Amino acid sequence: MKKRILVVGLLLAAFLIFGCTPQTPATSKDSLVVAVPQDPDFLDPHKAEAAGTKEIMYNVFEGLLKPSPDGKPVEAIASAYTVSDDGLQYTFTLREGVTFHNGKEVTPEDVIWSYSRIAGAGEDAQESGVMIVAALVGTKMEKVGENQVLFTLSEPKGDFLEAMTSAVLDSSLEEASHNVEPVGTGPYKFVSYNPTQSIKLTRFDEYWNKEKMGKVKDVEFRLFSDNATALSSLLAGEVDLLPRITMDQIDSLPDTFEVFEGPQNMIQILGLNHAFPAFSKQEVREAINYAIDKDALISRVADGKAAKLGSNMSPVMEFWYHDGLDDLYPHNVDKAKELLAAAGESDLSFTISVPSNYEFHVHTAEVLAEQLAKAGITVKIEQVEWGIWLERIYFGEEYEATVISFVGKLDPHPMMQRYMSTYPQNFLNYESPEYDRLMEEGLRATAAADRAVAYKAAQEVIAKDSGVIFLMDPSLMTAHKKNLKGYTLYPIYFQDVSTLYFE
Repeated sequence: MKKRILVVGLLLAAFLIFGCTPQTPATSKDSLVVAVPQDPDFLDPHKAEAAGTKEIMYNVFEGLLKPSPDGKPVEAIASAYTVSDDGLQYTFTLREGVTFHNGKEVTPEDVIWSYSRIAGAGEDAQESGVMIVAALVGTKMEKVGENQVLFTLSEPKGDFLEAMTSAVLDSSLEEASHNVEPVGTGPYKFVSYNPTQSIKLTRFDEYWNKEKMGKVKDVEFRLFSDNATALSSLLAGEVDLLPRITMDQIDSLPDTFEVFEGPQNMIQILGLNHAFPAFSKQEVREAINYAIDKDALISRVADGKAAKLGSNMSPVMEFWYHDGLDDLYPHNVDKAKELLAAAGESDLSFTISVPSNYEFHVHTAEVLAEQLAKAGITVKIEQVEWGIWLERIYFGEEYEATVISFVGKLDPHPMMQRYMSTYPQNFLNYESPEYDRLMEEGLRATAAADRAVAYKAAQEVIAKDSGVIFLMDPSLMTAHKKNLKGYTLYPIYFQDVSTLYFE
């Protein structure tokens, strides 16, 4: 039997969210091939929204801080920082000797330019496609001395330190180059990107943290349009590591592979577009909640290896998690039918548009369609390519329902803000003044306990609204060759290749 490694213990602090042909087998101990399911949306980290992009490019970029495996932001480009008593001023000291992959030393000017860019300070910020980081909007940034940067906030912001994990870029480069030949400070540097084929990285031998230097020299993230092809490549020796393997696939693995299993901090949802007339009715949304048997769904899709969700927070985020909401709508088909009749929607039908490259989401949609049919709801499933999903559904909001997952963050606010009416990419079109108020309250509170009270109350509001149908946080199952060691799990979507090595 294959050896299965189970990650025990709880991650205390934590969006998204193509085919290739067989290539040279990954036999060298100085090279690594990782299977991934999608092309990046952008190589420029300030424009990237897709979790699949960040999963790769966290190896290339760093901020003043960076995520750690236990979910806490730790010093990276910054060697230290201080916070004023009122929580309005943060002073960061830059680490000596940190260079970009092109050899240029990181300066306070690079930090200020990078964070001003994602604060929307430029006149063409929206036109440029840069993703604005709300925690930085309205923040004053200035150089202090030779190697410090002072951030002055207009009001306390609980998610400010997570914003400091955003990438610092070389301000001397042309704007367009960040999306063509990205340059960061991380343990690996960008080599090439061949659309629908691969992204290649190589170890940055001048990396500032010699203790965290990459052990494998060359890394290829190989792109696969379907999980079955990725599995075949793993079995053929062409791939060394396959994240998000299914239970059926695990059962087909020989003893030469191990499976790493652990909590993922991922929120899988059935997202309902509130602009679709039927979904503007709360009775309809509640009916869908009652019609879904989440326990059976988890058993069939995740082989029971998932946490049932009732809100937009995983139990992995223990401190921020509102317990008990997962049982707010116990499975009750008769109750679902009653609510549909009361809403005048007994013949409800809609389409679930799901990204075809994620088998897990496709299978989830199929089981949901079966369950909803028992309540008289007709569901059509539309599989769309990832690029189309982003363009038409996420950005265009041209859909009725979708199955997708939002990945974990280090702070609760970025995880939960996407449901605020003021959030630019609230593609679900959910609106609740009370939810917005509680979210703002949580953001501005300075004490962690006060923030937790506000965010738990916000979870209860969206759960009782059935604003979104929250499904599960599936465990991450990653298969790898038995001689590949050092796999590290994070509470965010990140394949950290710097810790991997071959025995």
